[in-house]
Amino acid sequence: MIKISTRGQYALMTMEVLAEQPDNSFVSLKKISHKQNLPVKYLEQILIQLSKSGLVEGIRGNSGGYRLTKSPEKYTAGEILRAMEGNLNPKGIVDNKAVKTKGNEDFWEGFNKIINSYVDSVSLQSIIEKSNENNGYMFYI
Repeated sequence: MIKISTRGQYALMTMEVLAEQPDNSFVSLKKISHKQNLPVKYLEQILIQLSKSGLVEGIRGNSGGYRLTKSPEKYTAGEILRAMEGNLNPKGIVDNKAVKTKGNEDFWEGFNKIINSYVDSVSLQSIIEKSNENNGYMFYI
C-alpha cells in the first residue's frame, strides 16, 4: 500500500543536501542533521538504508561523512523512495498485478502505472532545481 513515511520524505531531503555539495565531497552526519534539523540517530538510520541500497556511500573518521554514488540527474524519486519504503504499489496491487476485486482491476493497474511512472520520471536534479526556484524570497508576516 502506498504510504510515504517521514523517512521517505527525509531521504529525499537528505539526497538534496548531498547533491548540493561541491565536487561530490563527503558531508558529515552532524552537518546534514543541522541543515535538516533532524536528530542524528534518526538521520543515521536513513543514511544506513540509503547506503545499503547503493544510493550513497559513507566513510568513517574525522573527515568522513556521506556522498552520492552518482550524479543527481541519474537518481529518480522512485528509486530513493523505494529504498526507504519498499514497493510503491497501491493497496489493490500485489506483485504488480491487480487483486481480484469485483471488476475494478483495471483501475488499480492504471493507478499503479501512473504512480510509478511519475516517481520514476522525476529526477533528484529536477527536485533540486524546483526547490532552488523558491530560495531567496523573503516573506513578511
